[in-house]
Amino acid sequence: MKVLEGIRVVDVSIAMAGPFASQKLADLGADVIKVEPVTGEWHRHVAAGGATGNQVNASFLSLNRNKRSLSLDLKSPQGREVLERLVETADVVLQNYRPGVAGRLGVDYETLRAIKPDLIYVSMSGYGETGPYATRPGQDVILQAMSGGLASSRREGEAPRPAPFFLVDAFAAYSAFEGALAALFHRQRTGEGQLVEVNMLDSIIAAQMQELSVSTVGGVPQTPSREIHAHSYIRAPYGVFPTSDDYIALSFAEMDALAKVFEDDSFLAFDAERDGFTHRNEISALVTGHLATNTTAHWLEALAAVGVWVGPVYDYEQLRADPQVQHNDSFVEYDHPTEGRVTTPGFAFRMATQPQEVYRPAPLNGQHSVEILAELGLSTTEIDELESNGAVYCNRSLAG
Repeated sequence: MKVLEGIRVVDVSIAMAGPFASQKLADLGADVIKVEPVTGEWHRHVAAGGATGNQVNASFLSLNRNKRSLSLDLKSPQGREVLERLVETADVVLQNYRPGVAGRLGVDYETLRAIKPDLIYVSMSGYGETGPYATRPGQDVILQAMSGGLASSRREGEAPRPAPFFLVDAFAAYSAFEGALAALFHRQRTGEGQLVEVNMLDSIIAAQMQELSVSTVGGVPQTPSREIHAHSYIRAPYGVFPTSDDYIALSFAEMDALAKVFEDDSFLAFDAERDGFTHRNEISALVTGHLATNTTAHWLEALAAVGVWVGPVYDYEQLRADPQVQHNDSFVEYDHPTEGRVTTPGFAFRMATQPQEVYRPAPLNGQHSVEILAELGLSTTEIDELESNGAVYCNRSLAG
């Protein structure tokens, strides 16, 4: 029995943060029913990197495994009626509409709680349900910029560089996943459902617990460095440095170790803890100069031998070939009916007695409409009628 087996989640979210959160619930065994428009969820039509796939693009595939698809027109009375019938059987509803949209569609918390009083309703937004930014679109790079974190890694005179992945979406997804699990546990103990509100801004702020506390409690400003330095609150040397043939990541080096491996007593003039903050530029400049004289492979071996923390700078292909990644089975492979054999990242945590697995590939739009409607007690005639008037879309190419 899977951890969340018997828990039904109605997922009406789009894009990344919401679907990623519901996928994590699905990976634990919840019956996640993805309710999407008859034309398909937005991400079916927008592929990151142009990875369009055959019928399911890589972006949608990566965020919707282990789910079933019910394709409904929520703007039609019949479609809303089906959704209400579905909510009667649900434990969790998850949505990430802009504030106000759920109410217009009749899928807001108050409406659905009247149908299912112990319902857990997870509402995700960019900035919060109320406030001056409530109606703004919550987009990852914009929230990264607002978070304050980019000011800690920029070099003096250079523009801040955002993370090259959807960092804020991921933190918001984990926050929603955590909130849903906490609410389920609360309901198990009390019988009470509740509203869980998650927004991307608060999620990325909370993720910087240590850094923001250094600012608010310690009063330490984010001072950019002239030389390479990846984080203004960590002592030098710290960051990604060029070598003669590539790059190397280096952190928390002791000065005597650097003096030994680089054969340069200049490092001994500095104390790592005392001067690592106040003399960042001088220390980093010395490190940069020495690393440029030899290869990454040479420095990885030489620096590790004297206890310096170092690592390679990978691209995605190199990451997948890494022996530790392969040992951990960090990626999973499975067969998809239209995309063939696919490889995607696996699971962030493991349980010894209840391992997670991919038991259902990302669905086609409306692939499970007939199956789910039948579970709700609708007859074949009723399903055909809903389909004929456009309230639902039933994809019968891969029934079941």
